[in-house]
Parts: sequence; C-alpha cells; structure tokens
Amino acid sequence: MASTLQFKTNYAVSSKIEPFYKGGKVQISKDEKHIFCTCGTRINVLDIATGKIIHSIEQDDQEDITSFSLSHDDEILVTASRALLLKQWDWKQGQCKRSWKAIHNVPVASMAFDCTSTLLATGGCDGTIKLWDVLKQYCTHNLKGSSGVVHLVEFHPDISLLQLFSSSADCVIRIWDLRSSKCLCVLESHFSAVTSLAFSPDGNTLVSSGRDKICTVWDLEKKKAKRTVPVYEAVEGVVLLPEGEDCSDIGVKHKGLHFITAGSKGVLRVWEASSSQCLFTQTLPAASPSVEAGAEDDGHPRSLTYCLPMPASRGLATVTAEHNILLYRLPTLTVQQQFVGYNDDILDVKFLGKEDTHIVVATNSSQLKVFELATSSCQILYGHTDTVLSLDVFKKGLLFASCAKDKTVRVWRMNPESGAVDCVAQGTGHSDAVGSVCCSRLKKAFVVSGSQDCTLKLWELPEPVPSADAEAARLTAQATEKAHDKDINSVCISPNDKLLASGSQDRTAKLWSLPDLSLLGVFRGHRRGVWCVQFSPMDQVLASSSADGTVKLWGLQDFSCLKTFEGHDASVLKMLFTSRGTQILTGGSDGLVKLWTIKTNECVKTLDAHQDKVWGLHTSGKDDLIVTGSADSNIIVWKDVTEEELAEEQAKEEDQILKKQELSNLLHEKKYLKALGLAISLDQPHTVLQVIKAIQQSDESQQLQRTVLKLRQDQKESLLRFCAVWNTNARNCLHAQAVIQVLLTHLSPEELLTFQGARTHLEGLIPYTERHMQRIGRLLQASMFLDYMWQKMRLTGGTVSEGLDDEMDTTQLPGFEPVFMIDKKPAGEEDRGGRMSPEPEEEEHETMEEEEDDDSGSASKKATLRPHNGTNGRGNTHRARADEGSSEEEDEDEEEGTEVAVSKAAESASEAPAYIQTEVR
Repeated sequence: MASTLQFKTNYAVSSKIEPFYKGGKVQISKDEKHIFCTCGTRINVLDIATGKIIHSIEQDDQEDITSFSLSHDDEILVTASRALLLKQWDWKQGQCKRSWKAIHNVPVASMAFDCTSTLLATGGCDGTIKLWDVLKQYCTHNLKGSSGVVHLVEFHPDISLLQLFSSSADCVIRIWDLRSSKCLCVLESHFSAVTSLAFSPDGNTLVSSGRDKICTVWDLEKKKAKRTVPVYEAVEGVVLLPEGEDCSDIGVKHKGLHFITAGSKGVLRVWEASSSQCLFTQTLPAASPSVEAGAEDDGHPRSLTYCLPMPASRGLATVTAEHNILLYRLPTLTVQQQFVGYNDDILDVKFLGKEDTHIVVATNSSQLKVFELATSSCQILYGHTDTVLSLDVFKKGLLFASCAKDKTVRVWRMNPESGAVDCVAQGTGHSDAVGSVCCSRLKKAFVVSGSQDCTLKLWELPEPVPSADAEAARLTAQATEKAHDKDINSVCISPNDKLLASGSQDRTAKLWSLPDLSLLGVFRGHRRGVWCVQFSPMDQVLASSSADGTVKLWGLQDFSCLKTFEGHDASVLKMLFTSRGTQILTGGSDGLVKLWTIKTNECVKTLDAHQDKVWGLHTSGKDDLIVTGSADSNIIVWKDVTEEELAEEQAKEEDQILKKQELSNLLHEKKYLKALGLAISLDQPHTVLQVIKAIQQSDESQQLQRTVLKLRQDQKESLLRFCAVWNTNARNCLHAQAVIQVLLTHLSPEELLTFQGARTHLEGLIPYTERHMQRIGRLLQASMFLDYMWQKMRLTGGTVSEGLDDEMDTTQLPGFEPVFMIDKKPAGEEDRGGRMSPEPEEEEHETMEEEEDDDSGSASKKATLRPHNGTNGRGNTHRARADEGSSEEEDEDEEEGTEVAVSKAAESASEAPAYIQTEVR
C-alpha cells in the first residue's frame, strides 16, 4: 500500500459557513423560503432549505444599511443607508433599479410596505414619516407629529381603511389617516418603547408589546385598550396564534385570542388575552440552572430580539441576541431549524459523526455549536459557563470532549440517528482555565487536559458511558502533574495510548508516559511558546508548532530535532499530520493554511481564504476533507482535489494528442480551414504558425487569404493576438505580416476595433514592424551594393572574353561612380578622364603581378588595384588583394552584411580570359 500512496497537492473549498447576520432587522419572505438579514453594508438572503447565502446585496457607497423592507409579493426590496438614500433592488438579480433621496434629514429607522406592494412608509430619526408610491415613484405623504425616532411603522391589513400605525420615542401608538394625512388618535398604554404590533385576522384587534414588560390588547373600533397583560419581561416580539387549530399541546383549551411573546428571558410563552394567564412556558433543552437563572437579566445572550410569524408553514421564527435564528413548528413549539448568524472568533473545530456529517465548533462564547454540513442547520449546546477553548473527538466520532475557561472538562455524546447531542460527563478540579483537551485513541477510556494552572490531569471515563437521558457523570482526576512553568497550550496522546506530549508557553514540549504521567524527556529548540504538538500516526516522531513561525519534527528516541519547516510569517497555531504521516497541514495567525511534504521539506500548497488567525484545523476520517476555523468567523470545509486535478490534466493531455493528430490529418488532406480553426482552438500560437506556414507553402497563392477570411470573428481575434506574438521574432515576422495584410486589407477599421483587445494588439505590432522594415531596408541596400559592384568592375589586361561579357553586364550606369577600378595604365600616366594614376605605395596599396605570355614573347604586366571612395555613404577605403589563388577581404560593417573577395588568375601567354570570383556571406 505504501507504493500506492499519493501525496496531496491541492485542496478546494467544498462548503463555507460564514456570518450573514450581525444585528438589525430580519424579515422572512411571503413564500417562507428565504430570510433577509442585515449585515453591515449588505443584505444577505438566506435559503431556508439549504442554509446557504444565495444572494448578497451590497451598497455601492459602503454605507451601513439602517433599515430595509421586502414587498408582500416578494418582488421589490428597498434599503435605506446612512447616506440618506433609498434604493430599490431586484434582489433576485442583485441589481439596483433606482435610487432617490429619502428627504429625511437623518437616517431612516423603520420601513414597511402595504399589502398591495404599492405604498412604502419610512420612519426617520427626525420624527417624520414619509409615504412613497414605488410604482409611480413619488412621495405621497409627509406625516409630522411624532417625537423622537420613529422606530416602528405598520400598515393596517385592511388597505381600504388607509391607516398607518407608528410608534416613536414617546412610547405611544399613533394611527394616521392617509386620506387626510392627519393623526386619528393616540393609543397610550406603554411606558417604554413599543417593540411590535400584531393584528387579528378581522383587523379589529391589535396586540402591542413593549419593553415595559406588558402587552396591551386594543379594540381598534373603539380605539381603547381592552386588557393589559403583565408578562414580567421586556417583550421584543408578539405573534398571534392561529384560530381554529388544536393547540392543546401548549396549554390552549378555550377559544379566543391567544398570543406568543418573546423577550429578555429567552423563552417563548403562550398567553390567553381574556384572562391574562400564561398557558405555556417553553423549556430550553440542556439548560443548567445557573444559565437559566442568568437568563432573567436583560441583554443575556439567550434573550430574544425578534419574533416573526410564518403562517404558511404553521410556524414562527425567533432571533436571539447572539444573532441566532430559530425556526419553530406550531403548535408544539419544537425547534425545526436553527441558523447561526454570527460565530465571532472560531477557537476550535472538529468533524463529528460516523461519516463526518457534522462539525462541532467552539466559538468565543460558552455555547458549543454543532453544524450539519448538508443544511448548515445548527444545534446549540449549553453547559459551559465561560468561553470554550478546545475540543477533541474520540475515534468513532460520536463522543467528544470540551474544555473551557470555567475550569471544567465536559464529555458529550451524539445520537447517530437524531443527531442530538447531550452532555454525559463533567470533570472539575483545575484551578484555572483549561486550554487544551485530548481523548484516548484506541478506545473510549480516558481524557487528558492541560490548564493555565500549568498542570496535566488524566480523567478516566466511567464504563459504560452514561446515556443521554441519565444524569451527567462526575469525572475524577486519576493523575495530576505539575508539567510546565507557564500555560499549557496543547496536549496530544500517541496512537497507542502509551505516551502524552504537551506544549507550553515556556517554549518547551515534553514527553510523558501514560497513565502515570511520568516525565520521559524535554524537547527544546523553539524560540517562543509552543502552540501545538502532534504525534505522527506512522513514525516515532513528534511535531510541534510555535509562535516563532516554525514547525519542528523531533525524534522520540533521543529528543533531537530532525527537521524544521519555515514558511509562515507569524505564529503557527495549529498543525496535524495527513497522508499517513507523510505530509503536514499547518494553520497560522497570518490566516494561511499550508501543506508540507516531510520528505522534501517543501511547502506544496498555500490555501489563502481566511482573513485572520486560523485557530481550528481538523481532517476527516477518510483524510479527504479538512475543516478550518478562523477568527474572521468563517468556517471552511476543504476537499482534496489532487486526484481530480491529475485526472483532468491527463484528460487534457489526451485531448491535446488527439487534436494534434487530427490537425496533422487535416493538413495532409489540405483542409486548411478546419486545420486552422482546430489549431486556434488549441490556443497554441506555435501550432497555428505551423498551419500558416503549411498554407503559404501550398500551390495556390490566394489560399491564405481565402482561409483567413472564412474564420469566425472570435477566431480572427485569436489570430490577431497570435500575430502580435509572432511579429516579435524576425524568423516569423513574414508569416505574421502576411496574415496582418489579409486582415487589414479586407476588414474595415471599425470591424477591427470590435475585436477584443484589437487596439492593444495593433499598438504592439507597430514598433516591431518598423524594426523589421529597417532591417529589410538595410538588407536591400546591401544587395544593391553587391549588384552595384558587379556593374562597375573593369578588368585589367587584354580583351575581356565573351564568356565573361555574357556573365556580367559592364555597362556603366549613369550617375554612379565605380567603387573599384582596375586600371591597365602604368603609374603616373593619364587615364581616359585625364587624371594621373597614383604611384603605388606599399603602405596603402597592394599590387598583384602576373606574367602573361603573348605571340611576341613573354612580358610582365602589372595590374594596379587602386582604392576609390564609392557611394556607399560611409567613405571607407576598400582594399582588394590579387594573388595566385583567391583571397578574401571581410567588411565588418554589420548593416552591410556583405563580404567581397576579388581574385584574378594568371593570364596565359595566349591572353586567356581573366576570372573574377565573388563570395557573399
């Protein structure tokens, strides 16, 4: 199996649990499929079925949203921001349809649509209420008279009455007549802010709730209070129970008006309006007495801030002060779903369940959260009374342990069928916060904890572990040891349950034997505190990560450092082994997760998805998933995509091979159009160039033009892009220029500019094209210079043979002077132009003497080759040497690039013709 082990190379985000609600208004769509929540500058739309954010509507001006409202037909969403603008959105497309000034001098505090989705009411912090016709887009009313912030506006459900209800800082309820724009009456009963209004189905009764711990039942026909119900808690929301349904499970036995209140105590209660009696009080599951007592205080995390009806699904929704949204089923008031809007800092996260279907999360609170990965539905576990710091899971994944700042250790059991989690054991004994906990590996036998009191404790689990229905067992410490001089940050148990490692802020890691907790050795080498220690699952190796930004591997035999991994810019907070101990995953305070290969000491991959410290890191049982939790409140599940990427790469290679073979076949069959289109689809400029060359080498001269013009526009765009690349190379510039000529000749400038990136490509062509023109000009000049020499050479001695005359035309061109002249006159005599021949000088001229036999006898003649300033524009003196053989003279001028050598063979007695040999390099 070791030979089939494949190193991991990459992870991709599989799912993400991110904050979607940080306080403010919450509204449920009419079809009860989506929840709209404010989150700073965004409105997040949550899909209730999956728990995922499907839309996120964000303000362009980056101003916080103060209020929003969704129309009753679920089509129009209007938001108000601190920029004093109202924006109308098509939320399904995420597009802003229009925006207008709110006219309010201060931000809008409340908004509401009428039942026809036509009128929109906005209540401002300036005490005014404005009504808008969102279809005709104008302001219809400006209602003045409220004092202070108008924090509540509601339309009467019967639109024919045209009445608007509002409440402001003066704690009264005003009823406005929209026909006359006047206040009909003022309902006075509350002595604190009115938080919600609930209308009866017939529209004649109104129930109002307030923070003065009362609910008032109003007769809207008489505009008087029928009854005041003391509820003994600050009420944030009230919902009427539907009439005609059997609600006996929650104590409703008589017909009449009944309502549910949600407030500071964090529980739902059912009230009978006629008798002012509380018929039912919700019992929170797994609530310790201390927490329940603490819930009496206002502002407790369990307190409820909203209560929203869901009539279509016969339920209701509540929002807690901790930004949790709970969906209840009526009439039993059982929790159906629960969503966590904001997790705060994630301190630890672990996979849970037999198939790793859940994750348990420790956040910066006393509650544990268990998420179902499929639906993002959350179960909140109450038990700890202070921040939970660390988690660990037993081998089978149904039992896990937690430790917290409340100095306790708790053991929890998950029901594999229902998914419910209950506390089954609790241990106390530490004198300070418990920072780390670890479970035994082989079987559910014991738990080890490390605390800020610098001690280690071993807790033995009872056999058998108590069931969920039974009372939680009391754990007792079987062994206690003073382990370090500073806080213990991490503890880890070896795979065979015989060794324990601990890491501390005192910059050391220590090895202990189990179960007696006797010290075996100390690992020293880190320059700062040790954050995490882990045993290798395969080798006798311990890994430790530190605040010095390094990860070290230690040998358990001699306690020496074997390897050091450096790559993080800050503290390495969490680490673990993967790929059967051959690779390491690390999470740092720089927000990065890195994958290391131990054998090569190399960082294979860096995962950058978090914006803050990565405190939580864990792998699934199958080693194909990892989960990370960060201080940025994001929980990300990563999937190993090594095999997928490898298979995709192989498939691409196979596809490339098949296409190249097909391309070769098309070229062989001279199907140039298909070949060029296929080459362009491969997106390989070199392959396209080969096809262009093959087309140019074809027999037909217009083949390239016909082929290029038949391409689609996107193919022409790619071809133009390739030409810009080819044109940078002198070897390929001719082929590029041929294609460009076809495009520029047959396509209009307007059509060319419609190509994607055409302007950039054309601008890139200009400088290289100019350079190629200059080079060709120099080459042409050099070739003309050679032709010029051929035309202007004169031979010394006898008559030039006819054969030579046939080879070279010696006629002098008008307007040109010869560069080289071979003069048969002796030195000092006049030539045909009346000029004197210069005396031969060895320093400047070289002469060639050849003996020549004729009929009258042998005589010697000297042919003098004299220099002459030609028309090459440089004024260089060119010298030629005549010798018995042939000789060469090199001109090193780079622009001319031409080398000429002239030689003259010895003339025979019969005056044989002279030969001139020219070599061009």
